Amino acid sequence: MEPETPSFFERVYQVARQIPYGRVTSFGAIAKYLGAAKSARMVGYAMNGSHNKDVPAHRVVNRKGLLTGKHHFEGTNLMQQLLENEGIQVKDNQIQNFEKLFWDPAKDL
Repeated sequence: MEPETPSFFERVYQVARQIPYGRVTSFGAIAKYLGAAKSARMVGYAMNGSHNKDVPAHRVVNRKGLLTGKHHFEGTNLMQQLLENEGIQVKDNQIQNFEKLFWDPAKDL
């Protein structure tokens, strides 16, 4: 019997767990890495369901560095607080120095 292939969501979580501390990536970068370039929204759905799965979902933002998933975190500013705890500056829901902090799984995995 062949081993079960991980679901798309589980593959998203496997990539997200590799995002280095103090860095961020985008929904689209994860989708592209997984060979599903048009599935950024599905990556977002996976992040929404990642609570209690040991996935650093706070490190996944939109392609412009905006905290578009922040309303899925408990409290009003938890996503921003988690990022700031890692030394990432956030202003008006926007990652500062986004290009410098961006982690591309296609280049780093």
